[in-house]
Amino acid sequence: MTKFFAFFKTASRAIVLVLALLSLFSATVKAGSFDDWFIAAKNDQPGKIRELLRQGFDPNAIEPKRGDTGLILAMRENALEVMAVLLADRRTKIDAEAFNGDNALMIACYNGNEKAVKALLEKGARVNKNGWTPLHYAAASGNNSIVTMLLAKDAFVNAASPNATTPVMMAARGGHIYTVKLLYDNGADITMKNQRGYSAIDFALENKNTDIVKGLDYLIRKEAELEKRKNVLPKFPF
Repeated sequence: MTKFFAFFKTASRAIVLVLALLSLFSATVKAGSFDDWFIAAKNDQPGKIRELLRQGFDPNAIEPKRGDTGLILAMRENALEVMAVLLADRRTKIDAEAFNGDNALMIACYNGNEKAVKALLEKGARVNKNGWTPLHYAAASGNNSIVTMLLAKDAFVNAASPNATTPVMMAARGGHIYTVKLLYDNGADITMKNQRGYSAIDFALENKNTDIVKGLDYLIRKEAELEKRKNVLPKFPF
């Protein structure tokens, strides 16, 4: 009986050791997969992404520095093949946000990646959100094709950032005169001010975008004249 218990004790220790080694191996594999995932997303390696997905890797895992998912990182690097693989996976959260509130659509808009923006919108990426929006980022980059795509999906043209900055202010700041005109034609309020007290014309002035300053000044005076005429009572001939 004593020999039996001794054998059982030794066998138990062996099992515990094996389980510990398996756990360590599993953790090492997971850590390796984690690194491989973000390297593949950054370098546009769709084959590796597919392989990891088949192994059960979470497509919404986030890296610790910025909180990017694989999809967000792919958009930062314009990795379109990886984007296509991730968009085809039903588990992928298209509107997931990094720590600073950026999402895949916003990054694609800022990078002027029209193909990515179109693909994300077709997959149902959300156009409107609290805080900074895709339209802010598209206006900042001055890509009118993307701005038009977002407006066609009912993007709020006067969306306010956390400090009340609007897309037209971002376009004026960046010197994108045609984007300013496009936003204005779609209902942008060029008289709105942010928390610094800056309007679109102030952003244009600060960044020495004189053509935009002249254009906005003309539009503001034109609007004021139209409003003035509305308030003038008609003269009747009696």
